[in-house]
Amino acid sequence: MEKLIEIRDVDTGYGDICVLRNINLTICDKDFIGIIGPNGGGKTTLLKLILGLIKPFKGSLVYHFKGRSSGRNANIGYLPQFNETDKKFPVSVRDVVLSGLIPANKIFYRYSGNDKWKADALIDKLGMTEKRNASIGELSGGELQRVFLARAIISSPILLVLDEPGTYVDNRFENELYELLLELNNEMAILLVSHDLGIISAYVKTIACVNTHLTYHDSNVITAEQLNIYNCPVDIITHGKIPHRVLHEHKHK
Repeated sequence: MEKLIEIRDVDTGYGDICVLRNINLTICDKDFIGIIGPNGGGKTTLLKLILGLIKPFKGSLVYHFKGRSSGRNANIGYLPQFNETDKKFPVSVRDVVLSGLIPANKIFYRYSGNDKWKADALIDKLGMTEKRNASIGELSGGELQRVFLARAIISSPILLVLDEPGTYVDNRFENELYELLLELNNEMAILLVSHDLGIISAYVKTIACVNTHLTYHDSNVITAEQLNIYNCPVDIITHGKIPHRVLHEHKHK
């Protein structure tokens, strides 16, 4: 498989604080990697490293975007866990989606007719047709999440990075969302952070456990060893795409 990103022996964090140590991960074309781990373990820090928002203290991070722009922003779509949007800002749903096409080094950008067609097609696909021209201030949290997902994928990125994408969506759209991700995985690699272990085991291809260090598992099977990082004895049995959880006795000290 074609390599997209290589992380080798990386320590990183913020200021003088090292959050991740000796991280190794290779992301390849059409990968669908689930990222799991406890709160504070470094999952979001890993995403920021991949997005180029923070730099390694040591080690190397290399992008292999052959045949595409060398810039990271042109090749990675990103859906953050929480988007601090000024709902009073007078911008429409369609304009937000189209903004995903603006190059990082440009302030002004003229949209083509094809750009607008792509935006409208994505808005329709995500069930937002009637809200196409609505102000973002009129949207619910789940509707905003759909709009930001459309913005993340309108440029047809090589890699799509999602941080807890199901946070603000209702149950019906959550199912649609993950089915859409399976479809998108035919065209791009996906990196998905989620606390929903049933979703992880049902949809992703491989799993990376992050808790200061990173352990990569070349399978979507969640083992007892992986669950130990949560310090919570949870077993998961999956029948098809419907996850069933069995919680053993919790012993609190």
